[in-house]
Amino acid sequence: METQSGPSMEAQAGPSMPMIRLRGVTKIYGEGDATVHALAGVDLDIDEGEFVAIMGPSGSGKSTAMNIIGCLDTPTGGDYHFAGIEVGSLDRRRKTLLRRNFLGFVFQGFNLLTRTAAVENVELPLVYRGVSQSERRQRAAEALGKVGLGDRLRHTSSELSGGQQQRVAIARAIVTDPRVLLADEPTGNLDSHTSREIMELLTELNRERGITVVMVTHETDIAAYADRTVRFVDGKIESDTARGEAA
Repeated sequence: METQSGPSMEAQAGPSMPMIRLRGVTKIYGEGDATVHALAGVDLDIDEGEFVAIMGPSGSGKSTAMNIIGCLDTPTGGDYHFAGIEVGSLDRRRKTLLRRNFLGFVFQGFNLLTRTAAVENVELPLVYRGVSQSERRQRAAEALGKVGLGDRLRHTSSELSGGQQQRVAIARAIVTDPRVLLADEPTGNLDSHTSREIMELLTELNRERGITVVMVTHETDIAAYADRTVRFVDGKIESDTARGEAA
């Protein structure tokens, strides 16, 4: 179940076992009159190599579902399996290892260290994994090259455009070779042209590197890049459609 770097999940996701499986997942916040049922019994399978967009109005549960998938939150009830591993049975340390070794995160706000060079921002996940400085620098430079910023290694955030900053954030997310990339409104702070560039990059990472992508978005044109669109309403899945199907 575990290696030096984290839980062992090799070859556990496949034709008969989805990468992500939620069964009857609920999430309740608060008590009494302040109780909020953020998720009300969600069943969801996401196979390895898929690109899935999660949509829904504010308060629909889409971000809560993303946080549970990313081990940033825990469900009140139900089961969550990642690559065949029951996440609910993992203690805090193993959940941290799962998140650190198998998941990459991209957020709307970039979350970069503003006065730190791009290559050093990308290195951060490798610092937490105990990778040597020389290997960190090499892998970070390679990741920046993959997102088209091989000539911007020493630039700080203030010296980069919004689109370039998001590319740095994506490089940071993929530098650990994650099995799943979780993107929360990745184009929310970008203009339409830059948004297309970022979505083409995510699509390339999905198709050419086989990274499973799960993306929260409220924009229909952004969701159209995904293979599937899962729509949440009132804490439940209202629809789950493949590209080209009628919603």
